[in-house]
This record gives sequence, structure tokens and C-alpha cells, in this order.
Amino acid sequence: MDRWEETISCAMKCSRCDKDLSKSDDRILSVYDHEPICMPCKKEEEQRPDFEEVSKNMIGQCMGETEQMWGDPGGYCYHHFYPYKCK
Repeated sequence: MDRWEETISCAMKCSRCDKDLSKSDDRILSVYDHEPICMPCKKEEEQRPDFEEVSKNMIGQCMGETEQMWGDPGGYCYHHFYPYKCK
């Protein structure tokens, strides 16, 4: 997680559906596997019956591991809930 920006922040494919992502496309991290996914796949993820529980657990785990608040815009945890573009 210390190097998440180098390894996954600029993924050029959705890890779920394999859709190509351009630098200007929004992407977001999955709360299930912490991999970058496209926004349509995130919408599907949010429909899963266990999404709320998994999200809460991920927030606690993420904050414990990174020692950052989940709402820190520069942090790894934040990008599980707020889309970002490749820099």
C-alpha cells in the first residue's frame, strides 16, 4: 500500500472486465480486492448484498494498515470510494 500510486493508480485496464482505460478515464479501487476497476464495474460492485459490510471492514483494515484516515484525498483508502484519473 505504500507504493499504491506507482503500482495500481494508473492501471490502463479494468481488473474486473478488462476494459481499456485511458489516462483521462475515471477509475476506482474495488473494496473486495483493492484492484483498480472502471466505474461501470464499481456500480455493479455496489449492488452486491455484502457491499456495505465489506466496505466497512475495508475502511477499518485500510486505516489500520496505512495509519491514514479514509477521507484523506491523497491516501490509498480514499480511492476505494472516490474516483481518480491517471496522473
